Amino acid sequence: MSKQVKQLDRVIIRFAGDSGDGMQLTGDRFTQESAAFGNDLVTLPNFPAEIRAPQGTLPGVSSFQVHFADHDILTAGDAPDVLVAMNPAALRANLPDLPRGATIIVDTHDFGGRNLTKAGYDSDPLADLESPGSPLADFAVHPVDLTGMTVGAVKQFGLSRKDAARAKNMFALGLLSWMYGRPTDSTEAFLAKRFAKVPAIRDANLAAFSAGWSFGETTETFAVRYEVKPAPMAPGTYRNITGNLALSYGLVAAGVQSGLPVFLGSYPITPASDILHELSKHKAFGVTTFQAEDEISGVGSAIGASFAGHLGVTTTSGPGVALKSEAIGLAVMTELPLVVIDVQRGGPSTGLPTKTEQADLLQAMFGRNGEAPVPVVAPRSPGDCFDAALEATRIAVTYRTPVILLSDGYLANGSEPWRIPDVEDLPRIDPGFATEPNHVVSPDDPDTRDFWPYLRDEDTLARPWAVPGTPGLEHRIGGLEKGEGHGNISYDPANHDRMVRTRQAKVDRIAASLPPLEVDDPSGAASVLVIGWGSTYGPIGAGVRRVRRAGHRVAQVHLRHLNPFPDDLGEILRGYDKVLVAEMNLGQLSLLLRARYLVDAVGYNHVRGLPLKAAELAEAIGALVAEAEGVEVDLSAPAGDPADHPED
Repeated sequence: MSKQVKQLDRVIIRFAGDSGDGMQLTGDRFTQESAAFGNDLVTLPNFPAEIRAPQGTLPGVSSFQVHFADHDILTAGDAPDVLVAMNPAALRANLPDLPRGATIIVDTHDFGGRNLTKAGYDSDPLADLESPGSPLADFAVHPVDLTGMTVGAVKQFGLSRKDAARAKNMFALGLLSWMYGRPTDSTEAFLAKRFAKVPAIRDANLAAFSAGWSFGETTETFAVRYEVKPAPMAPGTYRNITGNLALSYGLVAAGVQSGLPVFLGSYPITPASDILHELSKHKAFGVTTFQAEDEISGVGSAIGASFAGHLGVTTTSGPGVALKSEAIGLAVMTELPLVVIDVQRGGPSTGLPTKTEQADLLQAMFGRNGEAPVPVVAPRSPGDCFDAALEATRIAVTYRTPVILLSDGYLANGSEPWRIPDVEDLPRIDPGFATEPNHVVSPDDPDTRDFWPYLRDEDTLARPWAVPGTPGLEHRIGGLEKGEGHGNISYDPANHDRMVRTRQAKVDRIAASLPPLEVDDPSGAASVLVIGWGSTYGPIGAGVRRVRRAGHRVAQVHLRHLNPFPDDLGEILRGYDKVLVAEMNLGQLSLLLRARYLVDAVGYNHVRGLPLKAAELAEAIGALVAEAEGVEVDLSAPAGDPADHPED
């Protein structure tokens, strides 16, 4: 059957079903197919916190959204163009997110009385699709018995009906792979390897995948096939990567580039646990992983490893940072390198364990007793997590300090194409271990020296890092206040004041090593600046693009270094009439910028457990532009050539 092929520049697809329906696997495989095809892409997995939420209920719905395009994109998309719903609950939970005209492919198999009731439906929404009162009247709905056709397709393998029905996600994947011309070799190889030990399950999944493809190819239900061409990319070798995987690879690279063995002391916690899982695979690179009994022992073991001359790392999420705070203060006092990775999630307390948030910034800045300054860095995309891990290590090792790296659930679980860097291009990190005594005992005898652990480098104010067991460098450190230079315990008031100021000055000096901020202001005449940090980079960039596409000027700057701020930040902020700060919290960066630079920063804040929406943010940016320039801003009317204003 010959079918029409329609060209599209981008598509947003959301797979949704019960948390046992394999939606994360389905979305991941479609993502891998799109990455292999050469599209640019961004993903948004979204799943319940419960291991097995009540089946068929709204809280139990799991989804995976993938946005793929033939050009550069920044977000997973505000709203799906296509929804694949595997049951009534998945349909009801995701329907409010769909724009008018969106395509819905729905598995009709479970649309019976009990399942409809659990999803909150009084009647079957599929019963009368043409009725003006139908909740589905505004959409292009394709009811398909995915489960029934799957069971029929795998009947030959002798599985129980329950096991046979579990392959319905592969039928759906095959159908969508056909609809969008995805390459199937990688999925077939994946299934063959994943289920190699159970041939019947392997063959059933492969058969269901093939049947879904064939159904799309032969049925009259889908008369159009869509094509999204590969996106232009810089030459190189690419792979699809999640933020947690990129952080893991970045830590491995940091160990190689510094020559330090990497020690991870960690306690499993969502959404950071994948870093522990991944690093445990890399013993060949000198990585040691220790799954501790709690958060405190995890960070304590990492500090001990740093004292012994390793790169000490600990990973956690917000509640774990609270438990680690005393030990992080110990690392501040002992001035030992330590990388603390906080993959932020919704809070407070247990909060929303599988949802994203940016509400740990003030905790990272101030969440310790006493004056305990800690550098803070934040990656802006899944792939950027690799570079952020290297940068956190550079600061920790060079300045002998704990560093907090603020990722979040959106970056951790989301993915994008990542260009694999050449090892030769990665920065070298010199631990500069102390090897000789550094203090002259008496001016009368300059050849007689001992070791003072708190004598400082003139440029960085870092103290020497001496590996235990080095002859002549015996020393002691601990949590009590140190005397300047010699490091002995000191209760002298003047010394304490001096040491507090010195530790702050050491962190402040990091700013001198930072490159100038990149300000995205093509016209150079914008009156409004939008600033953010971390994972808001994509939504901010997409919102800015929309405002520019409507013919208006707006600038963007994004912060990687949150403590200390870059030296040129104040001058940049003062160069604009209005400053909008977009965050997934209630205004934490806004508070810091107002206090430090006395700018009238306007906050754009949502804490929904989901990324900011580009369209809503664009409206806020447009309103501020209108206020600053005294013009009307209509975002529904793009100006100029659309090719000059790529979609988000």
